[in-house]
Amino acid sequence: MLESTDDRFFENRSWTGAWVACALIAGMVLVLAGMGRRFWCECGSWVPWSWDIWTAHNSQHLIDPYFFSHVLHGVLFFWVLLWVPRLNGTHRFLIAAGLEVGWEILENSPLIIERYREATMAVGYTGDSIANSIMDVVACMLGFWFSSKFSWRWSVGLFVVSEIVMLITIRDNLLLNVLMLVTPIPAIQEWQSR
Repeated sequence: MLESTDDRFFENRSWTGAWVACALIAGMVLVLAGMGRRFWCECGSWVPWSWDIWTAHNSQHLIDPYFFSHVLHGVLFFWVLLWVPRLNGTHRFLIAAGLEVGWEILENSPLIIERYREATMAVGYTGDSIANSIMDVVACMLGFWFSSKFSWRWSVGLFVVSEIVMLITIRDNLLLNVLMLVTPIPAIQEWQSR
């Protein structure tokens, strides 16, 4: 059941899947714009990345340290969806893209923005720019693609290395982010804020 690669993802139908994924992203852009999200950072600088999570630039440029968490979303979606019977690679890819698009919309809702502010290290978080949300979905797709091409060992390796590097460099990672969002632990929040 757990194949390391899924050649069906790369069938001719995957082009249809790519177009549907683009339509999902376009729909997300329209929803985020309707929610009042800015397309880009207010600073006006067109630098494509921002590595300092403690500034107003975080989640406002194309790539930030949380890009790697979104890659891991794709890794997780690939392996979880592999267990769902009767789905081909294109269907799994589109479900993963749809889940990530849905998360980006939810993540930028007032409810989740406020939850991040009160429960996690993201005290001044104001939500993502639209450009950042687009790249977060692309990151998820990259993680999905990576897992579709390499064995589960590579996926586990990518997951572990990404989580450790993020923990060391920014004191946050996917697992801590989810934990703190669901069940905030004051000692962890204090450690992250140092």
